[in-house]
Amino acid sequence: MTTGLMNKPQTGDPVRTALLLAAGTGSRLQPLTHAVPKCLTEVNDVPILEQQVRCLEQWGFQRLVLVLGHLEHCVRDFFQRRSSSLRIDYITNPHYRTTNNIYSLWMARELIREPFLLLEADIFFDRPLLSPMLQADSIAVSTMQPWMTGTTVEVDQHRRVVSMHVGAGSIPGKSSLKTVNIYSFSANTWREITARLDSHIIAGKVSDYYEVVFSELIAEGIISLRSVFFDHKRWYEIDTPADLLAAERIFLPSMQALRSRV
Repeated sequence: MTTGLMNKPQTGDPVRTALLLAAGTGSRLQPLTHAVPKCLTEVNDVPILEQQVRCLEQWGFQRLVLVLGHLEHCVRDFFQRRSSSLRIDYITNPHYRTTNNIYSLWMARELIREPFLLLEADIFFDRPLLSPMLQADSIAVSTMQPWMTGTTVEVDQHRRVVSMHVGAGSIPGKSSLKTVNIYSFSANTWREITARLDSHIIAGKVSDYYEVVFSELIAEGIISLRSVFFDHKRWYEIDTPADLLAAERIFLPSMQALRSRV
């Protein structure tokens, strides 16, 4: 499976806008998230958000849109203290305590019309991994590991996603590829997604994961996503204190090496 997912050079204009969903309370990471939002949790003294911003800057991104909620002033303060080449735009989700990420994504529909990169605020990853994601209509995936849970996908021989299994509906035994929660979308794909998001929100399905929308559109053949392989040793999703400790062990050698060269 891994051999068939080798990343190929990107084609077309690269994605230059990023959307970061960072509204949640990070309840599973408490007590750390009592004082700061999850995105400012530090991995070996480097906030997750700092690592993500460095990565975006390295790959020539020009704009970052953030959907904020829990302790949003901390994120605004972070960017006031930090100079960046990125244009920063904010969206406040006033219902972050009672809605899921589908609602935060829906809130970005008016502010983003161009191709963009979607990422979650709890993903710590090595910068080089992002390069192939600059091609629109891509989804980052990884081989399943014991620590991984949540949405999985199946891909065909051309690395196109043919099905997505969301949350409890995932089928680890059948589909060995885990979503990394990093996507890039073309303007056309985003229009299809926003139309379906509207339907879900109007129906009151504000507690869903946005992957429910993606899975529907993939199953119906309305959108097509190219899979991009992420080495499981070079990224980590941080939801709990145990996840944070594991991430610090994984990234400590590379971060020490980087600091020694500075």
